[in-house]
Amino acid sequence: MTVRTTRDGMARIDDELVCRLLRGQFPQWADLPVTEVAAAGTANAMFRLGRDMVVRLPCTPGAAEDVDKEHQWLPRLAASLPAAVPAPLGRGLPAGGFPWPWSVYGWLDGENPVPGRLAEPRALAGDLARFVAALHGIDPSGGPASYRAEPLCARDADTRAAIGALGGIVDAGAAVAAWEAALRAPGWDGPRVWVHADLQPGNLLLEEGRLGAVIDFGCLGLGEPAVDLIVAWYVLDAEARPLFRAALGADEATWARGRGWALSIALMELRHYRVTNPRMAAVARHVVHEALGEHRLPRPARGVPSGRGRRG
Repeated sequence: MTVRTTRDGMARIDDELVCRLLRGQFPQWADLPVTEVAAAGTANAMFRLGRDMVVRLPCTPGAAEDVDKEHQWLPRLAASLPAAVPAPLGRGLPAGGFPWPWSVYGWLDGENPVPGRLAEPRALAGDLARFVAALHGIDPSGGPASYRAEPLCARDADTRAAIGALGGIVDAGAAVAAWEAALRAPGWDGPRVWVHADLQPGNLLLEEGRLGAVIDFGCLGLGEPAVDLIVAWYVLDAEARPLFRAALGADEATWARGRGWALSIALMELRHYRVTNPRMAAVARHVVHEALGEHRLPRPARGVPSGRGRRG
């Protein structure tokens, strides 16, 4: 039996496949109820297993390559982080027509944040800053490169192509100006640090408005700190954003690169998902609006930390 794929190469996964895999490899859990979980992302399919576990199956070859990395590194990083992260409980093998490794994790409760409708935006800004700072401070020895480990300038051609493809959807002139401002910021010249690299609403879980857990570490690895600042535009509003920046001590160059990362990622996501995934497209459109709006604001007064080589 083989697993069907969609036109773009993603695997079609259902509860029947999940039950079959569990019976073959984890019979101790095979009698537990399996319920599909609506996921914001597109790289993995999620099925709740009983009350306390979740089965996570990659939908693409690229997502499948992340399974070993998460099983190796998440248990090592978890103890140093101020929010919960997925705890691997079992690593499944390709079987029954499913071609990739897969995982069983502990279930984490919480709700994804909705930008513009945060219950505790100021407190959440502090929570996010503490998580980012803790992750960046973990010993990077032996860590793999992040999925987004390249310097910002390496994204120039793709970002401009996305702007060109979104004519009539975004203000191309404003997007180019904001992007070029980010490229003019001094590059990171410090050591690479652990980065999540995908701190978007779908990868955060809130409890009573506060950060409870961070999930989906598929982009995890070593990179420059500014990539994790994307959460400031993906999640926080204009009033909470300065609190996040101050808590991290991000200098002007790091902040500008972070805004550039957010803008670049969102533009590419909007281009890719504007027809196929309205939810992700709406988030991307929001980020572009926030990033362009902040770029248009007057520059901060002298005395705001600036320079290069500091951690953000």
